[in-house]
Amino acid sequence: MNDEKFFPATVMPDKDWWHVLWPDPDAVLSAIGIKAGMDVVDLCCGDGHFTLPLCSLVQSGQVWAVDLDAKLLDEARQACARHPNFHAILGDARELPVQIDAPVDFVFIANAFHGVPEKTALSSVVHEVLKPEGRFAVINWYPLPREETMVLGQPRGPDTELRMDPEDVRSVVEPAGFRHKEVVDVGPYHYAAILARADVARS
Repeated sequence: MNDEKFFPATVMPDKDWWHVLWPDPDAVLSAIGIKAGMDVVDLCCGDGHFTLPLCSLVQSGQVWAVDLDAKLLDEARQACARHPNFHAILGDARELPVQIDAPVDFVFIANAFHGVPEKTALSSVVHEVLKPEGRFAVINWYPLPREETMVLGQPRGPDTELRMDPEDVRSVVEPAGFRHKEVVDVGPYHYAAILARADVARS
């Protein structure tokens, strides 16, 4: 998702350095616990860099790719055209419960959560669409100064002040009805904070 009206500072980056930064998206998806048979939402999917390997990884499972940007979503649709388990949704991530018709096992969001203005509210939406014990994975840049996160000789990623450490993610997601599971290192500058839906009343 890259509409500045909704999630600031989440514009889809140029493909050249994006592919250098994420040369093996399959490995990232496996590392965070996505497996064959899972039904998964790729929230704010962009051009489908993670969506395509996700369709292959889950095999018989279903994949919903959600984004506000019609052009980027069309790129994801074209990339995944040979996968019958792919479903494109053009719309606001905060309307997810009316966009998919059954609970899912996993919701995945990469490089957009830092720009969400109401992070606990979005997490509540994710909670609503997950199966009991379903997982929510948030991939974020480590809170390093932007000038230290270099790709192809240039500083990349969101402004330093927008970056979140894993505890920041935990503090805004857990109140929506989640419990922290683990933090996984998924790149030179990124981590995945993985939280599970807690099947208890939310505070």
